[in-house]
Amino acid sequence: MPKPLAPMNSPARRHRLFTPANLRSSAFPAALLMLMLLGATFARIGAQTAHAALYAADRRQAMTEADASRFAGAGVLMCYSDFGTLERAAAAWLIGSHDLVVMNAHNFVDRRLAPTHPVTNCFFRIAGGDYYFNEDSLRIGASVESKALHITDDWALLRLLQPTPETIKPQPAPDASDIATGARFKVVMVSPAGHSNTSLVATTESCEVYRVDEPTEGHARRVRHDCNDGYGGSGSGLFTEDGRLIAMHSASLDMNQKRPFDIETHYGSAILFEGELAEAIRDAASKPR
Repeated sequence: MPKPLAPMNSPARRHRLFTPANLRSSAFPAALLMLMLLGATFARIGAQTAHAALYAADRRQAMTEADASRFAGAGVLMCYSDFGTLERAAAAWLIGSHDLVVMNAHNFVDRRLAPTHPVTNCFFRIAGGDYYFNEDSLRIGASVESKALHITDDWALLRLLQPTPETIKPQPAPDASDIATGARFKVVMVSPAGHSNTSLVATTESCEVYRVDEPTEGHARRVRHDCNDGYGGSGSGLFTEDGRLIAMHSASLDMNQKRPFDIETHYGSAILFEGELAEAIRDAASKPR
């Protein structure tokens, strides 16, 4: 009497029907080999990723009260979004006087210089106080003939409607004209508004300028640095190791990509306080209200 067939829906029946005999005998060793190879691949990728990260050693530290005293004038540009939410937009600096603030122009215009954010939607926050701007005082670095915003003209000056108290010390009018083109040196990036790559509200970090470019727009030079940065870090100040403000961070190129630092394609850009920017600050700071 012939042996009855196993039901079609039984595991044994399905295995025999859909798996050739020569594969069934070698399935386990092959699967084991594939798992071993896959594990080795993941381990290799993990090792590469660990060594490729630009910020393998995170040098950022929370900004302290001592830092606030050392790096005078550090404040935050606060702005309301299109949805009415109050946000920390960027770093900004009380500079030269008690009613003058410098920040990036790209907070208010796009790369083609089209207005994006009205000044009246923003205010300056420093030392726990909020100070509103005179919207008619806005001055940006790009000239009227410009068709685009560049690193070296990405600055804006605004007057406060009311000066800050005497107890809040502004940053002295800076001058970076003594910095040599092509120089490489250590700096401290001060980010009073923090940025998207950190959960800290405000940070300082020891980092390095890799190159100082030739002057371009506004007779100012761009510096390329490896300081950690992310969205919201615009306007962060670059200070020399002895505490002198020399540059303002403007933009990053692939700073969040996990690959080794490359001076040509992987850096942050800042504008030196010189040329038309330094002149505009000195001129505005010298004028009475």
